[in-house]
Amino acid sequence: MNREEKEQVLARLKARYTREFGEEGLGHVMSAGADRVGLHSDRAGIRGYSACDLAPALARAIDHTALKPETTEEDVETLCREAGAYCFASVCVNPCYVRLAARLLAGSGVAVCTVIGFPLGASASAVKAMEATEAVHDGATEVDMVISVGMLKSGRHEFVENDIRGVVDAARAASSALPGSERVLVKVILETALLTDEEKVIASVLAKNAGADFVKTSTGFSKGGATAADVALMRRAVGPRMGVKASGGVRSREDAETMIAHGATRIGASASVAIMQGEKGKGTY
Repeated sequence: MNREEKEQVLARLKARYTREFGEEGLGHVMSAGADRVGLHSDRAGIRGYSACDLAPALARAIDHTALKPETTEEDVETLCREAGAYCFASVCVNPCYVRLAARLLAGSGVAVCTVIGFPLGASASAVKAMEATEAVHDGATEVDMVISVGMLKSGRHEFVENDIRGVVDAARAASSALPGSERVLVKVILETALLTDEEKVIASVLAKNAGADFVKTSTGFSKGGATAADVALMRRAVGPRMGVKASGGVRSREDAETMIAHGATRIGASASVAIMQGEKGKGTY
């Protein structure tokens, strides 16, 4: 952890204790004789504290990802251990592994994300909605869906918006039916490498109109991944309040920080650990 990250952690810690004990709360606790303070790392609901709240901001912006077709259960177990250790925002896994990831990460503060209509986006809308429902029932609290790229390029904008809305509605309906439900986040993958700038803007606006929470650059399985220019364009299209996720080819801390500087609020990466260690990850996702 570098100096800047340590300062961010201390600032968040002070803010937490200030809300609990008053403006001078942490100072009073320390001056009364405490030389350490404790947080519940596995029970975020107790007094509102979670160890992951104090993790570096960069870590809390990363979806730690393993989506290759050859990914094994052992790979997912490793992914979840790493995510818990670094307090990443989520793990992003294929739908067949959602139950496993949800079990391994229960109470950790790390969300479980999965993909819908992946990687082509060409599934029927009803199938995408059904996938979303099943994913939420299995324990996913975030879903990343791929738009129907061909329909967008055919000018079928109403179809694309309804396709997205179907997943949004299905995910939220499934979540609301569960005990202790939380709002499911829906991220919409545009596959920017296949689109013109005009199409990227149109797709971003359609996702916003359909009620999605994020727009996302790429699956990582097409001919290109995230670029700073695309992230900036998507940010301008959706405005300041919607999330923008940069994914595909983000393999170093410099890559991640560049995307964030251009408007990304989430990073999708398989090289998450290397990013946090200041190294450059291998591979293409």
